[in-house]
Amino acid sequence: MFGVSYIRIRKHYLHLPYLVLGALEFAALFGTFYLLGFVLDQLGAAEANLHTSAGAAFLFALVMSCGTLAMGVYFAMVREGFASMFFRTLVAFCFLGGLALTILYMLIPNVSPGSDKLFWAVLLAIFLVTLIRQIFLKVVDSDQLARRVVIFGGGEFAESLMTDYERNLRASGIRIMGCIPDSATPRVDARHHLPAPTDFYQFCRQNRISEIVIAQQERRKSEGGQLPVEALMECKLRGIDVTDAVAFYERELKKARLELLHPSWILFSDGFKASRSRDLAKRVMDLVISLTLAVVMAPFMLLTALAIVLESGFPVLYSQDRVGARGQVFRIYKFRSMRQDAEKDGKARWASQNDSRVTRVGAFIRNTRLDELPQLWNVIKGEMSFVGPRPERPEFVEQLKDQVPFYNTRHYVKPGLMGWAQLNYPYGASIEDARGKLEYDLYYTKNHSIVMDFLIMIQTVEVVLLGKGVR
Repeated sequence: MFGVSYIRIRKHYLHLPYLVLGALEFAALFGTFYLLGFVLDQLGAAEANLHTSAGAAFLFALVMSCGTLAMGVYFAMVREGFASMFFRTLVAFCFLGGLALTILYMLIPNVSPGSDKLFWAVLLAIFLVTLIRQIFLKVVDSDQLARRVVIFGGGEFAESLMTDYERNLRASGIRIMGCIPDSATPRVDARHHLPAPTDFYQFCRQNRISEIVIAQQERRKSEGGQLPVEALMECKLRGIDVTDAVAFYERELKKARLELLHPSWILFSDGFKASRSRDLAKRVMDLVISLTLAVVMAPFMLLTALAIVLESGFPVLYSQDRVGARGQVFRIYKFRSMRQDAEKDGKARWASQNDSRVTRVGAFIRNTRLDELPQLWNVIKGEMSFVGPRPERPEFVEQLKDQVPFYNTRHYVKPGLMGWAQLNYPYGASIEDARGKLEYDLYYTKNHSIVMDFLIMIQTVEVVLLGKGVR
């Protein structure tokens, strides 16, 4: 079932086990709603024809599935354990799903099952999806179903890959069986070492290896780092995947590892392609969403402005120069969250944890992302997109261009209100953080599409609700 651990949709890699889990949950949600209506029909409930509507059941399953994605339930299930997964499920179903369905039922009253029926449907859904996820974790954790991988290499790259595997990949249908060191002084812990096989193909057959990942750091013969090309070619030609570490990182961890990158990765990859049709579709989507959101959020923006004035006076808005697409500098707007004298000496500073310059109102609007709402104007003007790498200040860009390789590459797409790096990396406030964020920005720059943008928008709900990455 998990011999292939991923599929690719519009160049964005999606883990097959989680797609299977999502499909199973969608079916369970649909069945729960539909069968509950059927039972109520048999009991002679009023408006029975509405309860058994397949359209209403589909709407229920769709909204709850989107709530699950929005709250990052699947990743929490792997990284944070049962308690976090269950809490996020409650928020996704009871708060996000319930609120969204209430609004939809107001707009489409003929699909509403009634509040009491909705309550029982949500309760049963929580029980069923929790049970399905527990079974899923046991199945995916099975060595019989996992995709077994061997790393060729034992240096810094292989060590980094093993570390990331222990943190993020153990429940993704991947099993790294160990490393075959390519030098006399490997950095990978000895407990992960595998002896170099005399026959790579037979070794892979005997150990049910599905993939060999090349993570060599030194390939000179004097260092014992010669790549066994013929042996690896035989494996490739006989059905065993041979993958370089850059592609493995991109596929499994959705980022581009900076230490492994070369200009050829950009020149010869199937990504980084300009598309007028995609840009036009994205521009239309930006205008529709930003104008709609501006109307819906107008009362909250007025209240935010009033709160800022009452606490610390004028000005309400704060503006800064930021670097946009193709390196063009533009003026970004935010609700002021710091004191008026936050940078009185004129020097740009990274934000710090619990920054003393942030006001009480500022802390609240940062946590709820209300301070970002004036940037809708930048989106409407076309200086920003709804989704893209976050724009950085020119002073920091000049510094980062010299110290972080490929940093300018992120400027070949429009900056955005929300981005892939914001979902996957904590708030950046140093050069090292900028390197970490750039690995995700490069993945987005290479693979971005309308489908990926929608996924990012849905998952950003978790960031807003839980106040992730705020300083």
